[in-house]
Amino acid sequence: MPGAQVSPREFVEAISLKDIHFDYDRYDIKSSDGKVLEENAKWLKSNARTLVLVEGHADERGTNEYNLALGERRAKATRDYLMSLGVEGARISIISYGEERPTCKEGNELCWSKNRRAHFLTRP
Repeated sequence: MPGAQVSPREFVEAISLKDIHFDYDRYDIKSSDGKVLEENAKWLKSNARTLVLVEGHADERGTNEYNLALGERRAKATRDYLMSLGVEGARISIISYGEERPTCKEGNELCWSKNRRAHFLTRP
């Protein structure tokens, strides 16, 4: 079963893994982000003992409940893509923060586009 229950506090920033971003109200992986995930998968396969936590995030538009669900769909889509590239599902956990942890706090499209993301943390 992919992604056993873990504590996010056990994970640290993953400087070797790059975030991917999503279009408004979408959770499909864009082709440009597919290339990012290919590089992330290569790193994960070469560090086979490392666990990864995929955080799903949304921008501030929409209800809290909707954004939590959208963040979860983004995290799941990211996990499934990594699994399709050969990363073992048992190593990947997911969590959604919805709109609660923005990287940018300005109320404009440029900022919102930065917040619609899948972010990666690792645990050796």
